[in-house]
Amino acid sequence: MCEAESKKSVLFIATVAAFLPAFANSAINIALPPIGAEFGMDAVLLGWVVTAHLLAMAVFMLPLGRAADIWGRKRFFTLGMGVFALSSLFCAFPSSGSALIIFRFFQGMGSAMIFGTAVALLTSVFPPGERGRALGINVTAVYLGLSLGPFLGGVLTEYLGWRSIFLLNVPLGLGVVLLTLRELKGEWIEAAGERFDWTGSAIYALALVSTVYGLTSLPSATGAGFLVLGLAGIAAFGLVELKSNSPILNVRIFRENRVFALSNLASLISYGATFAVAFVLTLYLQTVKGLSPLHAGFVLVAQPAVQTVLSPWAGRLSDRMEAQAVASGGMALTAVGLLLLALGLDGETGVGFIIAVLALLGVGFAFFSTPNTNAIMSSVEKREYGVASGMVGTMRSLGMMASMAIAMTSFSVFMGRVQVTPEVYPQFLEAVTAVLSIFVVLCVVGVFASLARGRGGKGGMRRR
Repeated sequence: MCEAESKKSVLFIATVAAFLPAFANSAINIALPPIGAEFGMDAVLLGWVVTAHLLAMAVFMLPLGRAADIWGRKRFFTLGMGVFALSSLFCAFPSSGSALIIFRFFQGMGSAMIFGTAVALLTSVFPPGERGRALGINVTAVYLGLSLGPFLGGVLTEYLGWRSIFLLNVPLGLGVVLLTLRELKGEWIEAAGERFDWTGSAIYALALVSTVYGLTSLPSATGAGFLVLGLAGIAAFGLVELKSNSPILNVRIFRENRVFALSNLASLISYGATFAVAFVLTLYLQTVKGLSPLHAGFVLVAQPAVQTVLSPWAGRLSDRMEAQAVASGGMALTAVGLLLLALGLDGETGVGFIIAVLALLGVGFAFFSTPNTNAIMSSVEKREYGVASGMVGTMRSLGMMASMAIAMTSFSVFMGRVQVTPEVYPQFLEAVTAVLSIFVVLCVVGVFASLARGRGGKGGMRRR
């Protein structure tokens, strides 16, 4: 296969693969109230339907990104898509809410293998001058999945039931597996023969699980204990990696590469300040406002639809000018949108206002995400693409989990472990306001983190 054909094949397959997990995660948000009603799940437990998937992604993405560098990116990408398709089938037929959460964890494992390798594959075949456009198309596929998720998820849930959301992923996922095996004849192995860090991977996984469980169990004493244990584990992981000859994460890169470190921090903060907005609004629209899943989907589609339209242009822009400036401006717009939502959301808020604010959030995130990813991938050496790709996904997953943890903790503090019913609407709205206010503060901090990385070359920043 010639170089041009290889580029097209990798771009098409990575783009389709980016769409599927994004669609599944976006669509399931719309289905949460019906799932909660069927299995008797409160708001915190419903949050775990989302968080279990994110936790698995965060736990496995970085180690599997490193493993893919050593044993083959295409191999792990194909395996990940197969796991995603099979676990989607099991998610469609759980015996209980707890079983659904477990199957969602395995679905997240498959997503980790997909996202931990797809961006690395793209970065491997596209040179710096073309990389922003390729990443922009890939991010557009993610946002297209996010855009269609609320609408199609609402249609599927209302007319075919929430299980149909998962069943749709099965033939599509298997189709990507077959396409990959047929079209991609080569393999990409940049770190062949290097040792895999099993000890570091185990400490990393246990530390993340403990931290997330602790965050979502606050304000209980057990939650605080697990949180402290998890944070200690993260510190231990850093020490182990500093001494490892072949770490899953070169911790020194955060100290030596300012662009890489601060770009990842900005990404963590951005996802932490935005992801749970859809979760919160899903519950708000279908409970307080009394909208059906279909109508709620129409409202929530505003943000990802705008992101889908603008992301390719933002990617091309980051090839031509300072990614730092584009990303920082996008983060600032996101902060403005969250502030408007925090000040204006109550029981009487009009749907038109919510749609307008979500569109503004879409503009802000489009101009942050692609330029920031371009900056991260352009700041490392070629042999580190797999780890960098894994870190991009890990920061996204950690940010999303932190976002969900903030929302779940707020619900627990203001409402307790109860279902969202008319009797607790006042407390629910107080929790929503608290969540959005915290997100505003995080986004303002994110603007400064984005600006602090300094100026660099076009198509990302030069390494420091």
